[in-house]
Amino acid sequence: MRRVVVTGLGAITPLGNSAGEFWKNIVEGKSGAAPITKFDASKFKTQFACEVKNFAPESYFERKELKKYDLFTVYAVASSDEAIKDAGLDFGAMSLEERERVGVIWSSGNGGITTFEDQVREYVLGDGTPRFNPFFIPRMIVDIAAGVISIRHRLHGPNYCPVSACASSNTAIINALDTIRLNKADIIITGGSEAAITPASAGGFSAAQTLSKRNAEPEKASRPFDKGRDGFVIGEGAGALVLEELEHALKRGATIYAEVIGGGMAADAYHLTGTAPDGIGAKLGIKAALRDAGIAAADVDYINAHATSTPVGDTKELAGIYKVFGDGGVAISSTKSMTGHLLGAAGAIEGIVCVLSVKHDIIPATINVDEVDPEIPAGMNIVYGQSQHRRVNVSLNNSFGFGGHTATSIFRKYE
Repeated sequence: MRRVVVTGLGAITPLGNSAGEFWKNIVEGKSGAAPITKFDASKFKTQFACEVKNFAPESYFERKELKKYDLFTVYAVASSDEAIKDAGLDFGAMSLEERERVGVIWSSGNGGITTFEDQVREYVLGDGTPRFNPFFIPRMIVDIAAGVISIRHRLHGPNYCPVSACASSNTAIINALDTIRLNKADIIITGGSEAAITPASAGGFSAAQTLSKRNAEPEKASRPFDKGRDGFVIGEGAGALVLEELEHALKRGATIYAEVIGGGMAADAYHLTGTAPDGIGAKLGIKAALRDAGIAAADVDYINAHATSTPVGDTKELAGIYKVFGDGGVAISSTKSMTGHLLGAAGAIEGIVCVLSVKHDIIPATINVDEVDPEIPAGMNIVYGQSQHRRVNVSLNNSFGFGGHTATSIFRKYE
């Protein structure tokens, strides 16, 4: 089976608009949460989020061109442009035959929800005359970011968008891995983007009782594993990874961040939005990924948990992890304590965290934990407070989504 490595990274996040800035702030344990600025949230129960800050869309598209795209697509282009540059790829110098071997597998959980809300609001509040923007549909549909990335760089390889709610971008990474392994491409631009800090999105999640209401101190609201957690903090942004066949990368002298060695997917088969009490989906997804990677549980040094800071979800995920790993050993943390929950883009930016933890031998911490939930087994090695500098040979990335979707990808140090 062909080996696959990561040769480029890009990020647009609540903690910085590049992979380097994002990683620096993750290691330093900073929070990206603040009051919502994208709309008037004064009447909402939750009035804060993890927004992208100081982002300039016009740096990537001319003003006229920008009218064609929803923000989630702009985030996708920005992060993928960085990852492509970071990988040292010059598609303009490639032949058509070479570009036929380069694909884009890009995901989102919500797609152009901002566009959808704006257009429907204008129609409902107007006189009933349909005045929809001619770009309404292409701005909104969830696959369009993958299409725009391929058009921008004239890439003719596999191009599509897997959707599995908040497991979407981790699913995309696994699909990219398998596509290269099966010799259907040499390079895949993969990841996910989300721009869902909108009235309908915030209102819907709030009605489902999933959002934190800690309005007085938003920077402390995302607190996975803490006894007092009361919900997640919605976030936005994008994460991009360039996956490449090993020999192809070596031949062109690419910098290799890490090797992608396995991926597994499974289902809770339990509830529309809830996590199975015994963590069966997490357990099965992890075991499938370990099997695919050809390694044992004892080989994993770090798990970036999905842990969103919801009262039920965090402990149920740990129940599944415990069934595979038991006490001690593997270090666990949730970087959503800093970024909030980027929904369909979460798996991609957390994949970047896993890649860089392997590259730099650093395990980011879970911040905002004042009192550990007593339901968490005492022997589990959860990293709180400050990042740890220690050898990380193998890292594991967990993602789960409404509908019971689970996705787990595994990265290993390349030497």
